[in-house]
Amino acid sequence: MTTIALRGISKRFGLQLALDDVSLELKAGERVAVVGENGAGKSSLMNVLYGLYAADRGEVHVDGRAVRIRTPADALALGIGMVHQHFTLVPTLTVVENVVLGREPTRLGLLDARRARDEVQATCARFGFSLDLGARVETLTVGSQQKVEIVKALHRGVRTLILDEPTAVLTPQEADELFSVTRRLSDEGLTVVLISHKLKEVLTFATRIAVLRRGVKVAEVAASASTPESLAELMVGHRVPTTTATDPRPSEVVVALEGVSAGKLCDVSCVIRAGEVVGIAGVDGNGQRELAEVLTGLRAVDGGTLTLLGDPARLNPGRARALGVAHVPEDRLKHAIVGDFSVAENVALGRQRQAPFAKGPRIDVEGRLARTTALLEAHDVRPRSPGLRIGALSGGNQQKLVVGRELDGAPKLLVAVQPTRGLDLAAVDAVRARLLDFRARGGAVLLVSLDLDEVLTLSDRVLVLHEGRLTGEFQRGAFDERLIGQRMLGVLDA
Repeated sequence: MTTIALRGISKRFGLQLALDDVSLELKAGERVAVVGENGAGKSSLMNVLYGLYAADRGEVHVDGRAVRIRTPADALALGIGMVHQHFTLVPTLTVVENVVLGREPTRLGLLDARRARDEVQATCARFGFSLDLGARVETLTVGSQQKVEIVKALHRGVRTLILDEPTAVLTPQEADELFSVTRRLSDEGLTVVLISHKLKEVLTFATRIAVLRRGVKVAEVAASASTPESLAELMVGHRVPTTTATDPRPSEVVVALEGVSAGKLCDVSCVIRAGEVVGIAGVDGNGQRELAEVLTGLRAVDGGTLTLLGDPARLNPGRARALGVAHVPEDRLKHAIVGDFSVAENVALGRQRQAPFAKGPRIDVEGRLARTTALLEAHDVRPRSPGLRIGALSGGNQQKLVVGRELDGAPKLLVAVQPTRGLDLAAVDAVRARLLDFRARGGAVLLVSLDLDEVLTLSDRVLVLHEGRLTGEFQRGAFDERLIGQRMLGVLDA
């Protein structure tokens, strides 16, 4: 039975110390979770074990013997495999072809297709996987593609399997199935390591949990003796407040869609009212992006009617903003900020011709400075330096600034797409609190998030999208996570 020990692992990227003297032991048959905030070092540690990074200091021991893991091929030779959050499958190849890729059985110099299928079928049977081996990967659900990645690793004989944020884009049913798979694997004597930020899932999965903070292992605890709150406190070093929604007070309709089609979006009808958060649940790529783009004027409607504040609207980004639509985009670095501009210049983006940012045709430097200073204070953006290049701020402070800017000026509708992705726990809570405060003041919020927990935490109503169509609507107080997951998969008769 394989035992792996990482001893005194340190890794630096330029001036940043990503790992500082981290030690961790992995025993056969264990399910170990590695948790920490973004930048805590959890992925870096596992990437060292898998041979993607070379440690600056420290050793890796396998079964008591020091080994050098320079590449993933070295790791695989030692029985260590890793399934990344972004899959490495070839979409146009079949399941069998993907599993044997690079290690194809041959006969007379050609692929022995029958032998390949038999060998992959034997691997699936041994570990209890059910897959259509002849299906092209591009036709499979995300959950099934993940199974292919796991089978691919198992087919190469791994005894230690690392899963990096494996449930990020899975439905609740697919996540449950994944954890059932991990339990079967550990029963077979395999070691399974989970990297995750979803603390409830960590407690479901793990027997033991290692907590990293700023590159240092600060704790190692039994899952049975832990709670989400205790883990969060270990991760950040202090108690973390949690934001929860109060009862909604929806009023007039702010935006209405009637049979709207645009790109993947197909015949969608819904309304969003003032004083409510409407969350969109769905597996990535099922029309969420198109819906957000339609409402913010970034995409024209192909069919149907969009009505904003009672008037039919043909939107472009400028007109959408003028009518009171604010937008927190999915990727702040590409679509929300200019990294080389100052904080004050970024606050003025889109409003640079309006007071208090301008006086007539001229920039109002004092007015811009005053508004920026007030916004930094109100949204706790640090450091409070209007002249600082925004690229020098942390991701969390950049996002708080974007949210604050978009809520400045009393918009009617906020379209928030993945507003907390990549943020630490404190920044997540701050952003969520701002969204709920805007809603409490009578604003309408459309929330698009791949984190179903976030959708259920913040939303007053949840709309489910599957292949561009609405497949369900759920009210707060009647949220059914299992049923929402089925609608996300397109199952309508459950």
